[in-house]
Amino acid sequence: MNKIASLLAALALSVGVQFNALAVDATAPDALVKSVTDDVITIVRQDKAIQSGDTRKAVELVETRVLPYFDFAHMTRLAVGKDWKQASAEQKTVLTQEFKTLLVRTYSNALTQYRNQQIDFKPLKAKPEDTDVVVRTEVRQPGAKPVQIDYNLEKLADGWKVYDVLVAGVSLVTNYRDSFGQEVRTGGIDGLIKSLKDKNKQLDATVSAKK
Repeated sequence: MNKIASLLAALALSVGVQFNALAVDATAPDALVKSVTDDVITIVRQDKAIQSGDTRKAVELVETRVLPYFDFAHMTRLAVGKDWKQASAEQKTVLTQEFKTLLVRTYSNALTQYRNQQIDFKPLKAKPEDTDVVVRTEVRQPGAKPVQIDYNLEKLADGWKVYDVLVAGVSLVTNYRDSFGQEVRTGGIDGLIKSLKDKNKQLDATVSAKK
């Protein structure tokens, strides 16, 4: 995934801020996404540390404001695919934690590259009783073609949560499936877990170096 896609993924991931708090009063998922997106963009525009490339600050922002509002268990199941059935309950828990950490570290870094992109929201095509919807947006950037971002949300007992984001038609979650499958074929579920842990250690080292 190229730098532009990573940046857009970061914005997509950051859309989770305050999802749970607003879900009770929100009448439509698209209105919720728009409200939260505006909040996130405002924070990033005002935070000089994030703008200057402080990845640690970006990580803290995502960890404290975003994590509760994404269904990482669902996201991990999608990413692992058919191999998910092989995993024990304990392995599934570890996989979910490590995949969550990978997404946060990867896209927090990309978040520092935000530079005044404009986000347009498309009309929501869903029924009031729907519990699984797609919110479609388009990101406009100076000197580049608009890029479509689709948010997949599900309505759970504690409100709407994101379980996948598509950038230009490419799923951020299932984008990992081929590489995850290769890791499982090579070293089993434990091999995939080890690979994720190693990647997270490398990303943590990078973040520490930039602090």
